[in-house]
Amino acid sequence: MRMNLLVTLDSKYIRPLKVMLYSLFVNNPGEDFDIYLMHSSISRTEIADIESFVNRYNQKLFEIKIDDGYFQNAPVILHYTKEMYYRLLAYKFLPRELDRILYLDPDILVINPIRDLYNMDLDGYLYAAAFHNVIAVKEINRIRLYPYKITAYFNSGVLLMNLDLQRKLVNEDEIYAFIEKNWSKLIMPDQDIINALFSRQIKCIDEKLYNYDVRYYRYYKVTTNNICDMDYIMKNTVFLHFCGKKKPWHKEYSGKFHSLYKHYESRVIPGSQ
Repeated sequence: MRMNLLVTLDSKYIRPLKVMLYSLFVNNPGEDFDIYLMHSSISRTEIADIESFVNRYNQKLFEIKIDDGYFQNAPVILHYTKEMYYRLLAYKFLPRELDRILYLDPDILVINPIRDLYNMDLDGYLYAAAFHNVIAVKEINRIRLYPYKITAYFNSGVLLMNLDLQRKLVNEDEIYAFIEKNWSKLIMPDQDIINALFSRQIKCIDEKLYNYDVRYYRYYKVTTNNICDMDYIMKNTVFLHFCGKKKPWHKEYSGKFHSLYKHYESRVIPGSQ
């Protein structure tokens, strides 16, 4: 069975997108992927280049160009782009015959097979996602998004989407109304929206397997009594997520998994080491 993958980005993220896709393809041998790329401004030449890259691995790319008017008044801050909002309405733009899709941020490495996650039972849930179980992070976001009652703050970088249920339950006008009402509160904009409006309809998945925040290597190791060490990660973790402003494709980056990222990057972009 083919798996559907969603990415939403602008031209600045094409290079890391290729690295992420390469890691997906080589660590999921024998799998077939349909890659859906949502954007509003990527050029035809760039799209052709991405398609050529995807075809090289015998996978398929489907372009979905979004009208520039969508989310034109929504806040865009720091390293975020307007395209981050498109995942909120993915159910509207994707083909009706798709019942589920896996969204991935481009700042991710896929280092193990994704099939178990993709086939997860989503009955009654809009999404499956992980939250980073760091007490300070949870409390700050719970207070920040008050009076919206959230018990966990889910990361939107990995989202398994139940498209059939979203078409029935997600209200586009409610999303726009939330943005207008809470403009000043939106620090991690699309992620804040998903948590405030839908957190009770998100199925929780293990962050150490499906959304490993590379900034917290020591924290994960200590809180698991050294079980979650490098050997465990390489054998079991599916998604390494390079969260935050500092990215592994920047020259000034230094982090626990930088060498691993550069390894994959060098296979996609010769001379990048």
